[in-house]
Amino acid sequence: MLLVDTHAHLDQEEFAADRGDVIDRATAAGVQQIVSVGVSAPSSVATVSLAQQWPGIFSAVGIHPNYCAQASAGDWESIVALIGQPKVVAIGETGLDRHWNDSPFEMQLDYFDRHLHLMQQTGLPIIIHTRESEADVMTMLREAHERGPLRGVMHSFVGDASMAAECIKLGMHISFAGMVTFKKSDALRQVAATIPADRLLIETDSPYLSPHPLRGKRNEPAHVVHTLNCLAEVRGMTPQQLAQQTTANSQQLFRLKN
Repeated sequence: MLLVDTHAHLDQEEFAADRGDVIDRATAAGVQQIVSVGVSAPSSVATVSLAQQWPGIFSAVGIHPNYCAQASAGDWESIVALIGQPKVVAIGETGLDRHWNDSPFEMQLDYFDRHLHLMQQTGLPIIIHTRESEADVMTMLREAHERGPLRGVMHSFVGDASMAAECIKLGMHISFAGMVTFKKSDALRQVAATIPADRLLIETDSPYLSPHPLRGKRNEPAHVVHTLNCLAEVRGMTPQQLAQQTTANSQQLFRLKN
């Protein structure tokens, strides 16, 4: 099986001691391509550097809603400038978060809007984070859709089926991380069963959200296999069939080269 982990934070400190081994284990598990996602201007620079070092790594550049308040003068301009770098395949991680109070909500709205405009200006897909802010995110997506087409992914999706259906109608893909494997996540697995085959993605969000049966341990891209197996069972497919579909979806959305 050839797999793509569409969302990992390989630049983060949790991987500093063994990043190369982590990437080797992913390759051994069949994860041939990984989108390493930035959360700030320095983080985005780091993801671009990682993509230049490893052939199977690609980068996404952006400022996460929880990092907006930390952004310095010129950081947004740095994100825009990174768009032209080799192997930058997406914009983000961006979105809205009402769970944490790390950034004022009005500031989050401003930065999310900047990312949406940049997506529409460049044609690169956008990676969207939402936590306890689903209604706000949907309002922003509807407004952006009135300006022009949307292209991107609802990352680590935990919404309901109606939200997923509207996101798909607006042009988005739906990605599931380790939470869909949790024992308490029956409702989320039911949502996953409704996603059209050509809009489904898988991810780890590593080093976070380790899937069952690895909860409590550091997550890493090799573990995306557990999410794949869970979703294959939910959707009545073999893991090989779902791997082929999600890999094709990932490569089409992010324009990943084999």
